[in-house]
Amino acid sequence: MSTEISANKKALRDFHIIERFEAGLELKGTEVKSIRTGHANLQGAFARVEKMQVYLYELDIREYDKASHTQHEPKSRRRLLLHRQQITKLFEQTHIKGNTIVALRLYWKGHRVKVELGVGSGKDKADQRADLKTRTEKREMEREVSRFNRGKRG
Repeated sequence: MSTEISANKKALRDFHIIERFEAGLELKGTEVKSIRTGHANLQGAFARVEKMQVYLYELDIREYDKASHTQHEPKSRRRLLLHRQQITKLFEQTHIKGNTIVALRLYWKGHRVKVELGVGSGKDKADQRADLKTRTEKREMEREVSRFNRGKRG
C-alpha cells in the first residue's frame, strides 16, 4: 500500500509522458524525518543520468527542525536507486532530442520512500490548450448527464 507524499501536477501539464519508472531514493535520516512531517516539495524536480548513475535535482526537502548538530541541504542532488537495465534505458531515451526525465510523484512504499519518474517530451502551447479544451468539454458533458438524471428521478 502506497501513501502519496507529494505530486508534481505541472509535469503532467507540461510533458507527454512516454514511460514511467519507479526508483528508490538515497536519503539521510533528517531527510526521512522531514518527509514524515510532510515537508517535501516535488515541483520542478528532474533527473539526469551521470556516469551510469541517476541523480534527482530540485527536490526540496526542508530542514528538520528537531535535528541535532547535523543537518541536510534542502535542494541537494540525491541519488536514485535503479537497476542497471533501467539506467541504460533511461540513458538511451534521454539522448533522443526533446526528452527529459521528470519526477511525477513521491510516495511511501512500505517503510521506503519511492519516486515515480517519467520520461517525457515537452508539450507545445497548442497541445496544452487542446488538453484544457477536452477537460472542460468532459466536465460540461458530465454536468449535463447529471442534470438530465436528476430530472428523471422526480
